[in-house]
Amino acid sequence: MPGAPADSSVFVASARFIGERVTQCIQGIDPAAVARAVEVLRRAPAIFVYGAGRSGIIGRAFAMRLVQTGLTAYVIGESVTPIVRQGDAVFILSNRGESYSSIQTANIVRREGADLIVLTARPTSKLAHAATILLALALPEEPERPAFAPLGTLFESASLRLTDGLVAELMRVRGESEESMRRRHAIMV
Repeated sequence: MPGAPADSSVFVASARFIGERVTQCIQGIDPAAVARAVEVLRRAPAIFVYGAGRSGIIGRAFAMRLVQTGLTAYVIGESVTPIVRQGDAVFILSNRGESYSSIQTANIVRREGADLIVLTARPTSKLAHAATILLALALPEEPERPAFAPLGTLFESASLRLTDGLVAELMRVRGESEESMRRRHAIMV
């Protein structure tokens, strides 16, 4: 409300709620699935990332870091993105795993013989069933969630943390450093 005094209590409670839930969620990820995903990403000739809405924004951030680690990565839907081929890896982020565009993308990926890594909060979704590797985020519904983390906030926050963790692991297995990544940054910093 315009002119209303600031009350940081909701901000603090929300930040704490999001941080705690995301940390719990990430700790519950199957380490074997993470290891398989890293191996598929490491060896793929090209990596394609797809997500709709805010998931797509997280996907773009992930694709950017993949390129900075020296991998070939594209964002599905960009005009310069080539076609997916057998042996490539496709990484789809979708909270509910039921969006038409994600499922259609998965169908194309499977038809072409590429590996499909799915990151979702719904391990029983149509998209999850199409996955070669499933990274399932356990995000239980809680009554206070809508007030502190509306819509897909928890999934998106956890997805950013998970994909950043994948980047760190890819850096390790590829022998990359922040300095080597900086040299591949679009704008040298």
